[in-house]
Amino acid sequence: MADKTNDPLALWQKMMGEMEKGFNAFANQAMASPQFSKAMNQAGGVTAGAQKQLAELMEKYLVSMNLPSRAQMIGMAERLQSIEGQLNEIKVLLQQMNAVSGMTQDSVATAPKPPRTKRPPSPPPSGEPK
Repeated sequence: MADKTNDPLALWQKMMGEMEKGFNAFANQAMASPQFSKAMNQAGGVTAGAQKQLAELMEKYLVSMNLPSRAQMIGMAERLQSIEGQLNEIKVLLQQMNAVSGMTQDSVATAPKPPRTKRPPSPPPSGEPK
């Protein structure tokens, strides 16, 4: 095996470990200060304000383009889910009613069809042109 003192990979790993420890110590010390907390709160407030302004701008743009906004799309999706739920409930009720009345899907499919009363046209006499 290679000697640990001459192994470049081992030296690199040791150097990176020491740098990481130093950076962690510095970051912990910086985050403990009240100035850091204040700066982060201000940055978060600025970001939130910018997001709100961008959302308002996008809302106005979508209205001018006659397109639905995100909130309107979410509302439509919720209404559609509600309608689908109601349709599923109706479907279950219909299946229960069919089961009670003794009709199954097979009996509905094999139910007799009404007699055919319309007849196809008779063929023309053989002597006439088509």
